[in-house]
Amino acid sequence: MLEIINSLAKELQIKPFKIEATLKLLDDGNTIPFIARYRKEATGELDEEQIRTIEERASYLRNLTERKSEIIASITAQDKLTPELEIAINNATKLQEIEDLYLPYRPKKRTRAQIARERGLSPLAETIIAQNPTQEQLKTLATMYLNEEKEIQTIDDALNGASDIIAETIADSADIRELIRRNLWQNGLITTELINDQQEAKDFLMYSDYSEAIRQLPSHRILAINRGENKKFLKVNLTIATENILAKLERKLQGTHAHPLSEFYLSAIADSYKRLLFPSLEREIRSELTDKAEKQAITVFAQNLRQLLLTQPLTGHIVLGLDPGYRTGCKAAVIGKQGQVLATDALYLTGSEYQRSQAELKFLDLVQTHQVTLISIGNGTASYETEEFTAQMIEKHNLDIAYIITNEAGASVYSASKLAREEMPDLDVSLRGAVSIARRVQDPLAELVKIESKAIGVGQYQHDVNQKNLTQTLSTVVESCVNHVGVELNTASSALLSYVSGISASVANNVIAWRNTNKVFTSRKELLKVPRLGPAAFTQCAGFLRIKDANNPLDNTGIHPESYKLTEALLKELGFTLQDFKTQENDIKEAVLASNAKELASKLDAGEPTVIDIMNALANPGRDPRTDAPPPLTRQKLTKLSDLKIGSIMRGKVQNVVDFGAFVDIGLKTSGFIHRSELSKKHFKHPLDVIAVGEIVDATVISIDEERNRIGLSLKQ
Repeated sequence: MLEIINSLAKELQIKPFKIEATLKLLDDGNTIPFIARYRKEATGELDEEQIRTIEERASYLRNLTERKSEIIASITAQDKLTPELEIAINNATKLQEIEDLYLPYRPKKRTRAQIARERGLSPLAETIIAQNPTQEQLKTLATMYLNEEKEIQTIDDALNGASDIIAETIADSADIRELIRRNLWQNGLITTELINDQQEAKDFLMYSDYSEAIRQLPSHRILAINRGENKKFLKVNLTIATENILAKLERKLQGTHAHPLSEFYLSAIADSYKRLLFPSLEREIRSELTDKAEKQAITVFAQNLRQLLLTQPLTGHIVLGLDPGYRTGCKAAVIGKQGQVLATDALYLTGSEYQRSQAELKFLDLVQTHQVTLISIGNGTASYETEEFTAQMIEKHNLDIAYIITNEAGASVYSASKLAREEMPDLDVSLRGAVSIARRVQDPLAELVKIESKAIGVGQYQHDVNQKNLTQTLSTVVESCVNHVGVELNTASSALLSYVSGISASVANNVIAWRNTNKVFTSRKELLKVPRLGPAAFTQCAGFLRIKDANNPLDNTGIHPESYKLTEALLKELGFTLQDFKTQENDIKEAVLASNAKELASKLDAGEPTVIDIMNALANPGRDPRTDAPPPLTRQKLTKLSDLKIGSIMRGKVQNVVDFGAFVDIGLKTSGFIHRSELSKKHFKHPLDVIAVGEIVDATVISIDEERNRIGLSLKQ
């Protein structure tokens, strides 16, 4: 354990005591959001990302240590462990290194070399490696191993068997594998060719007769090539100049031999490379490229998802949600300020004149009867026609409302889910989507957690990556966002509660059941009455749950119950009591801002980070951190493609950020695209360094391709 702590401290440039404390907290079952928020003194104020990195790297090093023990035990059992080999295994820092060292001793299928060994040809192979005999000497040596019982009837039988052993010995050498691996990474090319009908494989035409250095392949291109290969549209190979590799191998194996390697030895080397080394390392490198690309794609998706979940909610609005459609009409749902369903209907906007006139009457009735202040339009099929209708209605009837285009990804999946049926049992499945589209602008986080994260659609190649890793990563992002914002205990859905630190899905259902029976929680302490929510779970979750009208006003803050006594003592130092918290909010805020956290922490014998957090909570009770994000973009007027000209400045909302640029909603049926080369005049590593999902940008139109339905934008101009 001490070795792991010191190794992590050196690798991550974090002091050992912080690593040790963090690992102990994690091993004791504490969640990462809880540790980052409420154990700052122990960890030295490490943030969630640092704690998660410590957890991941510690897990890797523990697995590495365990694997070393397994390998040493296996080689020992074979009576082949030498002191030098044991030292090499123990000094290895990567799993790949120890697997290379273990390769000669790993139980294998019955290979050609294994058959040759069984026939007693190992000594012949060892003699050839050590002595590098001439052709005549080879024949003399091979004659000694002729044995009809062992099926070694000719000199060629003996020499072929010895060659197989030499080839496998070379291929199993850790040094040789590292030499070839390094050269492949430095000089290897991925080449692709189209092997299917061009029309059928039109999305992969750029990869017809294509090649690129593997060290330069960007992640999105790796995944695109993999997809083409999986669909049987592309033939993909790793290529390198074989002559150069063989020359390096020969120099490496020349060793202490005074004379050039014999033709026989050179042939065995070539066989080792072409039959064993290259195919094995090609698979390894392709796998590593894919892992790297998948990790990048998942990281991009996770960062986009975080930005989307932390979009500023448009609270205080009565929202008309419109779920566009052609044949079945546009589904409409009016949602009150607290998310309650006030009315639903279906508007046929694209049918006959009569249907459209009826749709106008219904639309006006919904807006005026319920005093709608915002319209949320889903961005799916018929979205443009619905937006056009809405803009015309606003202009025609001089309505003092705006509309917003909302990403409806996953709405149909949610509509048919068990959770949606439980929340809206009286509503038809087709209308639940409109409810979700409306609620997504009122509280994006609370609504989007009800949908499987990968269905939200803010990633790149999300269907081509390891689904288990994707789901796990996105789940941690949702958990982080939910706990960062906090959850209102008396209104939260079970889906939202299940992401709160320390609360499982089954316990979340128990919380809902208790709330349904008892109407309302009036205190955080009442959580202890919920079945299966014991003291340990309470410690983890209590600080992240809010109760707006609680008996104790601190229950509506991010202050943990374990710090309530400290908070009351701090208030006393400032000249207030807990009862003053509700009536003298501004006075307390002024007193907090005028005080010194370090001095207060010293006087109260408390940790300074905890005191600072308490002071922030007292100064900003009930504050939603999402208010720091830019507000969503609303519109009242429709933009048409004919309105666009090269050089036009368009205001839009960033919908998705990928490795090669960003897609922007500029109010058209087609999203605009900013290529990474047009994002900034300054150097950057990834588009996420300069732009984020949900950001409002003013972009210049630099290209319009009506035939291909593409609009190019730039932030540089």
